[in-house]
Amino acid sequence: MDGSTRPDTTVAGLQASLSARSISTFILAALLATGGLVILLVVLPSARGPAWSVLTGGLWLVFLIIVAFKSICCLLPAQAPRQISPRPRRWPHYTVVAALKDEAEMVPQLIRRLARIDYPTRHLTGLLVVEADDHATLAAILATPRPPWLEPLIAPAGSPQTKPRALNVALERAPSGLLTVYDAEDEPHPEQLKEAAATFAAGGSDLACLQAPLRIRTLGRSPTWLERQFAHEYAALFEVILPAMVRLGLPIPLGGTSNHFRVEILKSVGGWDPWNVTEDADLGFRLTRMGYRTGILTRATRESAPPAFRAWLPQRTRWLKGFMQTIIVHLRHPFDLGWRGLAALMLTLGAAIASAALQGPVLAWITASLLVHGLNRSWPDFTVANLGLLLLGWLVAIWTVRIGARRTSAHFSILDAVSSPLYWSLTSLAQVHAAWRLVFQPSHWDKTPHQPDLEGRKPPRRALRFRASLPTSPVSPIQATGPWKFLISKRTPTSAPASSSATAPKTSRECGRPDA
Repeated sequence: MDGSTRPDTTVAGLQASLSARSISTFILAALLATGGLVILLVVLPSARGPAWSVLTGGLWLVFLIIVAFKSICCLLPAQAPRQISPRPRRWPHYTVVAALKDEAEMVPQLIRRLARIDYPTRHLTGLLVVEADDHATLAAILATPRPPWLEPLIAPAGSPQTKPRALNVALERAPSGLLTVYDAEDEPHPEQLKEAAATFAAGGSDLACLQAPLRIRTLGRSPTWLERQFAHEYAALFEVILPAMVRLGLPIPLGGTSNHFRVEILKSVGGWDPWNVTEDADLGFRLTRMGYRTGILTRATRESAPPAFRAWLPQRTRWLKGFMQTIIVHLRHPFDLGWRGLAALMLTLGAAIASAALQGPVLAWITASLLVHGLNRSWPDFTVANLGLLLLGWLVAIWTVRIGARRTSAHFSILDAVSSPLYWSLTSLAQVHAAWRLVFQPSHWDKTPHQPDLEGRKPPRRALRFRASLPTSPVSPIQATGPWKFLISKRTPTSAPASSSATAPKTSRECGRPDA
């Protein structure tokens, strides 16, 4: 299917003031202000002391507020799972979108996982969006058996070639109802769409978006230290911070995948900003600016962590660059966000940028001071206030991670806790790279490479058996019987050729997920 065929209903244009396409003026002003301050301090040495005191005092107050905010989040209880009515009056139409770029190897696994979604297929539309020049991914989609509701969509050639641009192509084709976004490596809970539909029905017309939690897991092998730290970071954010922000009535930065929207509202606010590399976080605050609310789901989507530092660094660079883009865009008219939106913007994206900029240098300075003074048998001249706030901040951060890990039943050891500051300091490298990219390559998309999960690679006989049970007939042979369990019928679909009773027994068996 070619995305160049436009439907009657199109996405409203995004206002220029709410797009990251033109942020060069703000960047130039920030560089000039920084350069002027440095020159002033060099020319007037007497101003260095007061300037340093103001800077350190301001940072001390900011981090105290962040520590207090995280402490409040830790004290709030977890959200209880929503009960789903087995027979609602009407299921709304749902559009499932996945934007794929150079993901040919991930396509079979993704289609298998999307085929397990427990939702009436007559109310489902699935769009796998590929770029016009990505022939390998398109060929993989066409070669893989897939449900009849899931089809490829070719995004016409254009610029910038980013994920949000591809999502906007799909949004233009989405019928009225609800829409969700998944990534190539995602494994959504089968009942996630039903929970979202029920939550929207009970949430009021101003509820525009629901964010499902993202949980990191590694299949087929033991996770590395970097993968464990990444999983703990996600657990703290999606299981502790974001649910608490919703309870407090604060807007949240969306997580890029497993976002569920009302299609009409999403179109009315202009869809995604194709020039922002964290289009999800930007959209979360834009919905708030337009007067809408965001909620949280309980049925999670499972993902894989970046397997190595060379994959982690570009991803984190893109996040931090996008956070800076989003802050620049929304500070053009800050009061339109309201005090809640402005506070949430600074407590999430602003805090992430500040933490990434300071964690590495602070840890290096403390380590160097302890080594130098240890060799001289003296005590470093740390002030009680600064040292106390630093230790308190690290303890609260570890507390947040511990709560998130407990809610997801993730392993969290003393060694992981002690080594967490080392992981946080790695973000300083990404922050330096992100600042450089913001100036010289603001819309460049750092693509995260993905590999299929190890347990998703099955022997040929098992793979053929699963392919035979894909929902190619009007009635899907895959039915969810409980969380993460499936009833796989071994009957041949009605559209398949007839086979002997030896190869098509009429019995069923309950088993775990084929790739879990």
